[in-house]
Amino acid sequence: MGTHQPEERPDMSLTLRTISREQHLAYIQSLPSASHMQVPAWADVKAEWRSENLGWFDERTGEMVGAGLVLYRQLPKIKRYLAYLPEGPVINWFAPNLDDWIQPMLAHLKQQGAFSVKMGPPVIIRRWNAETIKKGIQDQDVKRLRDMEADFIEPRAFEVADKLRRMGWQQGEDGGAGFGDVQPRYVFQVPLANRSLEEVHKNFNQLWRRNIKKAEKAGVEVVQGGYQDLAEWQRLYEITAVRDHFRPRPLSYFQRMWTALNTEDPNRMRLYFARHNGVNLSAATMLIVGGHVWYSYGASDNIGREVRPSNAMQWRMLRDAYALGGTVYDLRGISDSLDETDHLFGLIQFKVGTGGQAAEYLGEWDFPLNKLLHKALDIYMSRR
Repeated sequence: MGTHQPEERPDMSLTLRTISREQHLAYIQSLPSASHMQVPAWADVKAEWRSENLGWFDERTGEMVGAGLVLYRQLPKIKRYLAYLPEGPVINWFAPNLDDWIQPMLAHLKQQGAFSVKMGPPVIIRRWNAETIKKGIQDQDVKRLRDMEADFIEPRAFEVADKLRRMGWQQGEDGGAGFGDVQPRYVFQVPLANRSLEEVHKNFNQLWRRNIKKAEKAGVEVVQGGYQDLAEWQRLYEITAVRDHFRPRPLSYFQRMWTALNTEDPNRMRLYFARHNGVNLSAATMLIVGGHVWYSYGASDNIGREVRPSNAMQWRMLRDAYALGGTVYDLRGISDSLDETDHLFGLIQFKVGTGGQAAEYLGEWDFPLNKLLHKALDIYMSRR
């Protein structure tokens, strides 16, 4: 569970260079898991960014020991770039000589015209079990996850943060560096490794179990869709966007995502629908990289909620993740607020019902290679 760290020998001497997509993919496939934003095909999903695949090599053996997908965003009017490694790079973050991994990367990105680098180390600092979170919700003095003692703490994660600070990497006050974390710092995960499906189901709260049963009784069926069903996905997603007040991504984004990811690996992205009497009531996309399975986007209609389509769909996706040999089912972002009046509270409440764990990542970090341009970007982003 959590971050897989590639092996490392203490006397290892590293070099970094641009690699082919094939090399990058082969490396990702050799690992137990990696973020879906660090697979080569993610560059095709983010078509408005320029991209590059980086590889770290052990000089003595010539063996590849790390990889990173870099996305470059050009600044308006000048040929300088923000270099972004979402949930990456995929390196040994707990290496004693972290400098030797990071410095060649900074030098290389500077050469490529980057004025600022943003990365999100895939390192989990702490986890809180569902039981702990429930107690926290009931406690008036607890406002946020970090107000409670975690059930699991990774001491090495704090060392990583210290090393990054000493190297000159920055994080904003709220942990969101510069213009805020782009990827969620807090996520909710259901561990699947070394557990039976019965155990997972037993860990759901009463409401979840009741709702799954209710959906079954009502005859809700959950089916997988394909590329041709993305327009129907979009219909439900746009209904959701209006209800939850967010700006939806266009259909073309999901079509591009489907084509790019499933061309790379036919089982990288899946689409699910929960339907009742032939009508689709909710839908979700699922992403798979090795043992890590994500519930990525969700959508639902305003009708048919009484037959609990979303619970039925999640249970089916979880079972499928398990059947695929998944070690973790990741329900993605949550806010760390446990305040019932917070507009994002419903999200954590829904996810806590699965009996999983909230996990806190190290968050995103910025390295200003050109302090002036970095500052200008900060100001530009804050005005948007």
